Amino acid sequence: MADPSNYTYPSPLEGYEGLEPLPDEKETEGPNAKAFINPPSKTLSKAYNQFADPITNDTRGGFDIHIYYLQTNASELKFAAELHERIRREFPELRIYRLFEGPVGPHPIAMFEVNVFTPQQFGAFVAWLVINRGPLSVLVHPNTGDDVRDHSQRATWMGQPIPLQIGFLKEMLKRKEQEGQTNGS
Repeated sequence: MADPSNYTYPSPLEGYEGLEPLPDEKETEGPNAKAFINPPSKTLSKAYNQFADPITNDTRGGFDIHIYYLQTNASELKFAAELHERIRREFPELRIYRLFEGPVGPHPIAMFEVNVFTPQQFGAFVAWLVINRGPLSVLVHPNTGDDVRDHSQRATWMGQPIPLQIGFLKEMLKRKEQEGQTNGS
């Protein structure tokens, strides 16, 4: 995980300055008891239909979801293969990569990757995965164009976090950038 002090953060209230104070009134009965009564909004948040900036809303996909398994553990390998098949059958609209049989990129153990493209897909798939991931660890990260931050400070884990090779990722990105400069890009 990255040190949060390495980054800056805009105020969560940016764009909401100067509004009337919110009421302190709370519901008193029913399933919402003790919850604040919020003033109604004229429109739903844009986040229901597109990922918040700077998350990409293009063909790369807004989020990558890496599902890890220990390649030397027969029961984890079997579970991962079965989960992979189930995801392909239940969520064919997602981009689903093959099972990698060992480390690849910054990922130190075997995994497979799923990309989601809309907030609706994210909500459906991540909620489903929380219940169905079994013994496997899962990294969920946005795609903002800052791969190091996306894989570290902006990452969310289900299960036991797997220490990623962030140094390797930095080197890989540096090489890519140098190749682009060499090729006239």
